[in-house]
Amino acid sequence: MTQVLIDACGWVAIIEGGLNVDLAMADVVGTFEPVLLKRVLKELEMIQEKTTSPLLLDFLTSRSVFLEGPEEANHPDDQLVIVASQENWPVLTVDSRLKQRLVEMNCSYIEVMSGQNLRLVSL
Repeated sequence: MTQVLIDACGWVAIIEGGLNVDLAMADVVGTFEPVLLKRVLKELEMIQEKTTSPLLLDFLTSRSVFLEGPEEANHPDDQLVIVASQENWPVLTVDSRLKQRLVEMNCSYIEVMSGQNLRLVSL
């Protein structure tokens, strides 16, 4: 089973694209286990408060492993980069700045392509 770090914008893109997350992930990494940093969950909760579209947070949290994230980093993106580099886990994201930072650290990421497909970019 592959652990996949979840970035807030990556999860929102999956939901807005209407993707079946299990089927879409199976095509790129096989069976996966979402890993959710506490700060990313807070970001998702703030996004959910501002929108009427459901982000399926109950579904995500029921399937995720939770991590506090590194204390030396306050921003969720900083935490994602650190954990991805330490654990060699890909990050689900559509954030171009985060993707660039992950590439600079030789980390993999999974991006939503054209709203309906996922692509694993590994280095």
